[in-house]
Amino acid sequence: MIFISKILFFTSHHGFYTVVLLIVFFSLVSFLTKKWWLLLPIIPLGIANAFAGQFLNAWFLNKYGTESTAIITSDVETSSTLNDMYIHDYEAIVKKQDGKYITTFFSTTSASIYPIENAIRIPQVNSPFPVKYIPGYEKNIVILYDQSEEGRRLRQYEMRAPINTAKIKYEADPTNKEFIKEYLTALENYVEVYKDDNYNIQIEKLKKELEESR
Repeated sequence: MIFISKILFFTSHHGFYTVVLLIVFFSLVSFLTKKWWLLLPIIPLGIANAFAGQFLNAWFLNKYGTESTAIITSDVETSSTLNDMYIHDYEAIVKKQDGKYITTFFSTTSASIYPIENAIRIPQVNSPFPVKYIPGYEKNIVILYDQSEEGRRLRQYEMRAPINTAKIKYEADPTNKEFIKEYLTALENYVEVYKDDNYNIQIEKLKKELEESR
């Protein structure tokens, strides 16, 4: 597991050098076997690693890793951009199983984050957050963003969005059954995850209104 973690850390953090190694490896194999077509995988593998290297690393660490915590100690904005946003270089310290810390690094483009999604969310500096790693190679981490304090706040905010939308519709036309159902569903989905007495009261009120409208 440690060996695999080291390989995935290298390929996800050093895309250019990974391509160089792919060229050397497949060129050597092609030369020794006299089969030129063995050069064909170089470009597809290089592209695949550039787009999915950190995702594979995130999946592997989340499935087989041990949970711990880390703290970002440095956040430096670079001159490079991704989707019109500046790429950041980060340094962090990771708590090992013996309680001591080890230093690691990653960037906006190389950070491994779970759950895997089309979004790059990095915790703030000097704020402990949960991670997973393979014991023995703690510098390769996956950020468990949804379990972090920021992640929980963001998820709670996102779950309130459909409530606010449904509430506006309901208040515009309180007799519309579809609006009542939409508002009720949004509230029920929220209270399944977060306790809220006010929302529970509103749920009972909406259920009563639905019964009366039949």
